Amino acid sequence: MPPARSHIHALVTAYLERYPAEAPLLAPLLKLLDEAAEPTSRSTMPGHITCSAVVVDHDRRVLLVHHNAFGLMLAPGGHVEAGDRSLLETALREVHEEVGIPPGALCATAAYGSLPIDIDVFDIDANPVKGEGAHQHWDFRFVFQLVDRDVEVMVQQEEVSAPEWVAFDQVTAPRLRAKLCASGLDGRIEPVNASALIHDGHGRYLLHLRDDLPGIWEPGAWALLGGGREPGDTSLEDTVRRELREETGLEPGVVEPFAVGLATGTDGLTVPVQVFTARWNGDPAGLPLTEGVMLAWFRPDVMERLRLSPSTLDLVRRHAEHSGRTKAAPQREALGPDRPMAGSAGVPHIVGVHLYLERDGQVLLGLRHPDSAYAGGSHHFLAGHCEQESALACLVREAQEEAGLLIDPRDVELVHVVHMVDAPGAQPRIGFVFRALRWAGAPAVREPDRCVSWDWWPADALPEPIVPYTRAAIEGIRAGRPYTELGWT
Repeated sequence: MPPARSHIHALVTAYLERYPAEAPLLAPLLKLLDEAAEPTSRSTMPGHITCSAVVVDHDRRVLLVHHNAFGLMLAPGGHVEAGDRSLLETALREVHEEVGIPPGALCATAAYGSLPIDIDVFDIDANPVKGEGAHQHWDFRFVFQLVDRDVEVMVQQEEVSAPEWVAFDQVTAPRLRAKLCASGLDGRIEPVNASALIHDGHGRYLLHLRDDLPGIWEPGAWALLGGGREPGDTSLEDTVRRELREETGLEPGVVEPFAVGLATGTDGLTVPVQVFTARWNGDPAGLPLTEGVMLAWFRPDVMERLRLSPSTLDLVRRHAEHSGRTKAAPQREALGPDRPMAGSAGVPHIVGVHLYLERDGQVLLGLRHPDSAYAGGSHHFLAGHCEQESALACLVREAQEEAGLLIDPRDVELVHVVHMVDAPGAQPRIGFVFRALRWAGAPAVREPDRCVSWDWWPADALPEPIVPYTRAAIEGIRAGRPYTELGWT
């Protein structure tokens, strides 16, 4: 069955709420949706629906291909087929068939989600060979972003050729060009869903058994509670709180961001998910569950036997490992806050994490805000202090918060450690410098009160001024040294 008429009507209605001035242009399409003819069939005349995929890369460029039939540089796209469940799936199928990019290499944008960025009216000349008269295409254009920086483009030579990545202002379609230039899309991947990692503080985690029904995300599997952001949500924290309230009646007092995970949606798209943690220790059987089959507590060692996505199990294990490491705190508290443990001078060290990204011989550095409390006006790594979290969890959090970068901890390696003291008697610092081998997103200023720009600098020509230990760490990494001491006498 082709996409339902009600689905198409809802897309057009939501689109016109955003672009009301286009109502006269789309009036014939709305009339077609009220008639008996199938709006997505290529035999429906004098016009029918097609779909295109506007793919944006990490450098704010769009993929265009030469459509052999039209002789124009356009986004990949084509006609709806009977097996397409939605118009968005049509666009995904076409971009996979025409240029070889699978749905899993793409994600939806936070700004547009599953709504088209543009609906164009495209005039098609008569084709006597196919027995087609002149007609129109109402082309639904959906925008997607690349998950990874590098992707292989392999064109389907029978239909398209000459693939090219072009800047927004070079897109050939005038209305799409104007919308892209005004969109604010910058290639940065943003979470569009939120999930809750609920634990009881004693090693148990709350999981949700989903309905085993078609169209359900991870049907019949155990999963975290959560869902997609809705228009009324002012933040992803609002999203996760609303989802918990609607699905279970839970209203935790404190929810904290923990990590950004990547899941696979029902349409095959990659879905960035902001995972929050919350603490609760009640009886799941007493919650008014409105979706799914049941809720239950599990320990990580038991979860291996459940039908559970590997990414969810990995998140639980990371949280459990982090929680286990923080349980040494009561031992120190028993000795008293100022009393050193046996064999120790009792001097606490500040622990910081630093992100080393290298691309084509250049290193990513941020220019600190002139009024920043630390190193104002100097260049520095993306960095932050560890809170109640592991160093890797801190790195992932800081990368997303400061620059909008998504990093999988499995793609990270420790490349340098700096042990320093700023002045005699000052509190010592340990800085872990981690290299990310892969990442998603383009660096963007997310905390302008701390950092005013992100730039790539040649590793052998670093900018000035630069934080001294940042320069020392980069020089150490390039020389293959794992460790540097600064300020000690």
